[in-house]
Amino acid sequence: MRKAIRNIMIAVNIVIGILWLASCYSYLFNPNQFWLASLLSIASIYLLIVLVIFLLFWLFIKPVRILISIVSIVLAWGPAQNLIQLRRSNTFEIVKPDSILRVMSWNVEHFDISEHKKHPEIKDKMIELINTYSPDVACFQEMVASDSFPNAINYLPYFSKKMGMKYKFYSYNIKLNFDNKHHFGIITFSRYPIINSRTFSYPPYNYNSIFQYVDIVKGNDTFRAFNIHLQSQKFDKKNRSYVENPTLKDEADIAKSKNVISKLQKALLKRKEQSDNIKREINKSPYPVIICGDFNDVPNSYAYHSISKGLQDVFTKKGSGIDRTFISISPTLRIDYVFCDKRFHVTQYGCLPKKMSDHFPVITDLFFNSKQLH
Repeated sequence: MRKAIRNIMIAVNIVIGILWLASCYSYLFNPNQFWLASLLSIASIYLLIVLVIFLLFWLFIKPVRILISIVSIVLAWGPAQNLIQLRRSNTFEIVKPDSILRVMSWNVEHFDISEHKKHPEIKDKMIELINTYSPDVACFQEMVASDSFPNAINYLPYFSKKMGMKYKFYSYNIKLNFDNKHHFGIITFSRYPIINSRTFSYPPYNYNSIFQYVDIVKGNDTFRAFNIHLQSQKFDKKNRSYVENPTLKDEADIAKSKNVISKLQKALLKRKEQSDNIKREINKSPYPVIICGDFNDVPNSYAYHSISKGLQDVFTKKGSGIDRTFISISPTLRIDYVFCDKRFHVTQYGCLPKKMSDHFPVITDLFFNSKQLH
């Protein structure tokens, strides 16, 4: 019996190691053909935790078997650094020199417009947080706002005035509105002049079907900042409740799990298409690029690797730990990113754990080395 249990434990350890490797390298698989492999990327952190538990278990039972976990972890250490950074956490320094470009990305969840009557203070608290860190460029997703009704709850000139950011570019689909005054889209604010801008939209023309860029001039330098919001899972409350407490006790639970998996599959395939479109536009940029957005996907996904290829993830440069950016479902979800051209030097990075939206804002300081252009 002891021998059988030992062999089962070894087999399970090996299987977990293989799944860990597959999850870390899942971006190599085209989601159109291997979407199940892409789903594994969501479980990467949990698979790593199990590997570490096995490592500690074998350390006291049969030390030589810790090699199963160690080899598995080492083989995937490259992509694993997108998941976790083993460096000391530093406090984000609010004061910055003029040579720094500070960039913020935040899914603002409509600035909580649906709760405005009961809690009008939430919007001002969010603006206060933004002003505390005073970004030079702020990219917001899920922006519900009005660009033409002064009496609207979220009137864009109000935001510009409150944040001291004169320049802005708002992208939305006309058919999506909150109350016939507000649109639903993405917006980029800037303290520096925007000399060019463009919105891209693709079928089915919903809020996840658009992205934008703006060309910003700071001194003698011009940058192209992309603001993107990739396809969400479209989970309703029942889906989220099931994901947080999954069971397979009866046919009803099986139906719930199938519904969740179906939504995950559809979102994966849509994000693949969206990320390919976005990367094509990134490659056309005549200027150094900065990419901000809510990807609705984890760091070992196809979308992450497709868009970030040839760029820097500011978290891997200056972040620490796992860096959760999405509040619900799982404490391990980093789905909000800032990428930048390699000619930028990332001086600091922070994720601000303030529960004002269902996402935490992420912020980074960038120094552009113009000498590298020559």
